Amino acid sequence: MVRRYAKPVVFLLCLLPAAWLVAGIIALQSGDATSVAARALGANPVEKIQDTLGIWGLRLLLATLSVTPLRVLLGWPKLYLFRRMLGLFAFFYIAMHFLWYLFVDQAFDWVTLAADVVKRPYVTAGFTAFVLLVPLAATSTARAMRRLGRRWQRLHWLVYAAAVLGCVHFWWQVKADIREPALYAGIAALLLGWRVVQTQLRRRALRVASAIPASIRSPPPTVRSSTDSPSSHQPSIAASTGSPTDATATNSGSRWRSDQL
Repeated sequence: MVRRYAKPVVFLLCLLPAAWLVAGIIALQSGDATSVAARALGANPVEKIQDTLGIWGLRLLLATLSVTPLRVLLGWPKLYLFRRMLGLFAFFYIAMHFLWYLFVDQAFDWVTLAADVVKRPYVTAGFTAFVLLVPLAATSTARAMRRLGRRWQRLHWLVYAAAVLGCVHFWWQVKADIREPALYAGIAALLLGWRVVQTQLRRRALRVASAIPASIRSPPPTVRSSTDSPSSHQPSIAASTGSPTDATATNSGSRWRSDQL
């Protein structure tokens, strides 16, 4: 049900901002400056399109990071099905934001781009965030996950730094009203803070489980007597597999390793 109906709907919703910008560009190119899409681009369409692409890239990046907390807090395990799609759309908008800046705003002037990256801190932060996202998008396939193994998870931790740099880029770029970038920065802080707390709780649970003596965690072996039936000579499940505490700690650790974002 989710794959058949919900994912196509989310796909179309993620595509709407780009489609709206394309409609505005087509209207301006055809000379229809009175259309709704063209008027939405304002007096400076180049800057408006560039800003819109960047803002939607940051929004979708934060939406990607919110999948895991919402899945855990709301008990909706199938939310993970949307995580890769949201992440790739976030990269798409951020890449379009960068390419629009390079080709349209800077007219493909690499010298000016390099000067901006060096001299303007907000450009430095945004460019660094884009560079960090490139390997994440390139390794988002199931084949890449299998080939990289545990290294895939460590590589995709870069998304946290990219989200922080994206918020910094937006904050430093605005000149007066910082309410919107402050809102995104607060959301990013909550999402990252939740992950820090969950990590500390898991580590504490593992330390507590490992500190319990083996004699307490496992019951004593069954004493064989002459009156026991043949079935009573079989080892107990608890003695062979350990206590539920061990299993819970092991499973929680496995879930943590498989939950990359």
